Amino acid sequence: MDRDIRTVEDVLRLLDGLFAPEADRWTRDAAQWWDGFYADRGRPVPFFAGKPDENLVSYLDRGLIGPGRALDLGCGPGRNALHLAARGFEVDAVDLSPAAVAWAEERAREAGDTPGAVRFHCGDAFALTTGSATGLCGPYDLVYDSGCFHHLPPHRRISHLALLERVLAPGGHFALTCFAAGRMGSELPDAAFYREPGLHGGLAYTPESLRRIFSGLQEIELRVMRPQPADSPLFGEDFLWTALFRRPDGR
Repeated sequence: MDRDIRTVEDVLRLLDGLFAPEADRWTRDAAQWWDGFYADRGRPVPFFAGKPDENLVSYLDRGLIGPGRALDLGCGPGRNALHLAARGFEVDAVDLSPAAVAWAEERAREAGDTPGAVRFHCGDAFALTTGSATGLCGPYDLVYDSGCFHHLPPHRRISHLALLERVLAPGGHFALTCFAAGRMGSELPDAAFYREPGLHGGLAYTPESLRRIFSGLQEIELRVMRPQPADSPLFGEDFLWTALFRRPDGR
């Protein structure tokens, strides 16, 4: 008999265990599932293309964010990380999947020299940002999350917010894309995921829920991603929200 719950992290791990192993998309144990997802690079998956998110490019073009240090969460094959590096950022990009990171590194070599620098890391971003020995320590001027947040179970939002608290610089920006309610993703209430474990492909969010979750940050922009034609150099699908927040100065 074990009685070993004494910290918030202990509780979070206990809740992780309520999900069937095959539903895991967020811990290091999910790496094999994501490796399988990325195994066939020729699959018609829209975000397999080497195109940056249209909202990210828009933020840069409008001067809403400028070069600095960036952390790309769930970077996949590196499409956004490489664009940030090309725009002058020093980038740390992290993903659970060795296959995704290997693909991203191949793309980086093909891209050649960039004004910034990008380093790819394989592992759990929540763990990698906890200790300074990992090389994923803040402060970061930008934390970018394109499609990672909606694969977290409800209790791991706490971990996500704690990560931002640790690594996002005062005055820094946090940007994300996630499933939009009514367009894609599960709209079950949070409690339902613990009664019948599994994330049903990912969680949908409303603008109000995103504002509530990230209420400690200043909202800059929240909108539907603008869909892009097939020949566009940008990625865009209208089943996603895009949001840009700023951390207040002096925190």
